[in-house]
Amino acid sequence: MEQFLSDHWLDILGTIIGLVYVYQEYKASILLWITGVIMPVVYIFVYLDAGLYADMGMQVYYALAAAYGFVSWMLGRTHGKEAKEMPITGVSARTAALSVAVFAVAWGAIFVILKQWTNSTVPVLDSFGNALSIIGLWWLARKYIEQWIVWIVVDAELAALYVYKDIPFTAGLYALYTVIAVAGYFKWREMMMAEAADNETTCRP
Repeated sequence: MEQFLSDHWLDILGTIIGLVYVYQEYKASILLWITGVIMPVVYIFVYLDAGLYADMGMQVYYALAAAYGFVSWMLGRTHGKEAKEMPITGVSARTAALSVAVFAVAWGAIFVILKQWTNSTVPVLDSFGNALSIIGLWWLARKYIEQWIVWIVVDAELAALYVYKDIPFTAGLYALYTVIAVAGYFKWREMMMAEAADNETTCRP
């Protein structure tokens, strides 16, 4: 048992931080971006040890995206007598189309990098999850409710990948992420409807 914990302590630490992160995301708390800067630092070493080079490299992007998300949510707040958080909205058709194009290019580029310049044994799956995560973080930073749908796909795929790569705690974390992403979608939809009703009431003469 001691040897197992010794071998997986970074995996366990990352899992704990990840649980804090996903709870903050579920609650739509701006603090999730602070946790989102800390978590990638831990996972750089987890993924390096597992040979998941795309995941490792993406941690830099995740940290930068967290900084962007924090600023975006801060600037998106409403001010006045009753300061409010940045509202939850839906993604536009134009943004969705652009996102599909960005995902396709990112998936192809990451796959080529892994195939040509690393000894990755799972270049297709590793590149897929990380390319789609780029879209997920972008949509989360803009507070689009559909970001949860993206994470359902990402989390389910990565949970299976991490089981295969023998990262058990992180695999379990991502399996839990999948369930929470479903619950998060309905939670955010409820919050979005409440915000819309509140705005309608406020705008009435």
